[in-house]
Amino acid sequence: MKIAIIGTGYVGLTTAVVLAYLSHQVAAVDKDTHKLKLLHQGKSPIHEPGIQTLLDEVGHTLRFTPSVAAVVPEAELILIAVGTPPKKNGEADTRHVEQAAREVAEVCHPHRHYTLVVKSTVPIGTNRRVAEVVDEVFATRGIQGNVSVASNPEFLQEGLALQGAFYPDRIVVGAHCDDAIDALRRLYQPLLEQTFDPPSAFPRPEAYHLPPMMTTDPSSAEMLKYAANTFLALKISFINEIAGLCEKVGADVTEVARGIGLDTRIGPRFLQAGLGWGGSCYPKDTAALLGVAAQSAYEMPITEAARAVNFRQREVIVEKLRAAFKRCCGAGVTIKGKTIGILGLAFKPNTDDVRSAPALDIIRCLVAEGASVRAHDPIAMPNAEMALDGTAVDFREDVYRLSHEADALVLVTEWDVYHKLELRKLAKQMRMPILIDGRNVYLPQDARDAGFYYVGVGR
Repeated sequence: MKIAIIGTGYVGLTTAVVLAYLSHQVAAVDKDTHKLKLLHQGKSPIHEPGIQTLLDEVGHTLRFTPSVAAVVPEAELILIAVGTPPKKNGEADTRHVEQAAREVAEVCHPHRHYTLVVKSTVPIGTNRRVAEVVDEVFATRGIQGNVSVASNPEFLQEGLALQGAFYPDRIVVGAHCDDAIDALRRLYQPLLEQTFDPPSAFPRPEAYHLPPMMTTDPSSAEMLKYAANTFLALKISFINEIAGLCEKVGADVTEVARGIGLDTRIGPRFLQAGLGWGGSCYPKDTAALLGVAAQSAYEMPITEAARAVNFRQREVIVEKLRAAFKRCCGAGVTIKGKTIGILGLAFKPNTDDVRSAPALDIIRCLVAEGASVRAHDPIAMPNAEMALDGTAVDFREDVYRLSHEADALVLVTEWDVYHKLELRKLAKQMRMPILIDGRNVYLPQDARDAGFYYVGVGR
């Protein structure tokens, strides 16, 4: 099929390379000249495991352009994958989606049929609004036009995007017309039937079952995306709330999580206590869901509480650091004047995304209290440096140099490289070997045997 994708961000680019690998003819549009320059050089503008390798393989079949008019008229199916940033009140801003729909409608051939698919995460009712925008443009042009609009929410996880794209749990399509559903079924047929040869970097999981394609109405598809992300956010906040109580009563949250995760109704995923969630999805989508609820005068106290618990975890880590200094150095000791190393800046491993990353809030808080902060991340330091513009942070390429004469280390992101650190070597060169393990990466006794005063979460 001839596919046009509007937007080459995280979702758009991942979708483009996967569809190209599946032998579709893909052209992608973006107005960002820097991003386009990189793509024309065959370089991925985002960090995602495997995407550069796949881009090297299929890049010669992909077309990248700043012009909607250059690719939309001949396309069969058009995917809108532009950003929907939050407004001040938390609602998702759909201006870019509507603008993309407007530009598409302005260049559609009057005698051809198109399927226009909204893949961006959008509030309930956006599909209907996109259809209205298309009709308005057609009326202005004085043509009838023939465009079917559908919703096709994505469920990709940063760090695991390509694995999830090739082997999805499900594919959701929201549409009122059969021709849009049929077009998307043809688009995804290789995934639905798993008839493609897997990329060498992403072999088909042994226990993988063919994914269902769920068809529903557009509003339900839009709600489904928000509901799925909010439920996962709730699960993480729940185990963090339990972790707080575990500390009060002397239980170990890692054991509690292991036990409840064995219940097949619950499952073990998203039950890792720590600093909570960040990134571009959970903070934005939970806020957007509350925004939708507010418009309908509907209260969602569970979702509100999940957000409160999550953002409180960042304060909890700083409180643990204060308590550790008092325990090790005596009452009255403060963070001011201490040298603190932050391990991990991305909101999760295997990405350079620092949007709503816990590390940034923690760093700002420590600097505000007068600490000298050093920071390390294997990938995300350039993005963090831009996000922390104006905040005094010493970024270091080497963890062992970062720890030299430091008063404490705070592990924020559970990168594999941190799992492999020589704890004894780190502790020996620190002025005060305090380790706040914000992701429960280390076994407490191992850290203590290495010479650290160790503090985990819920342990």
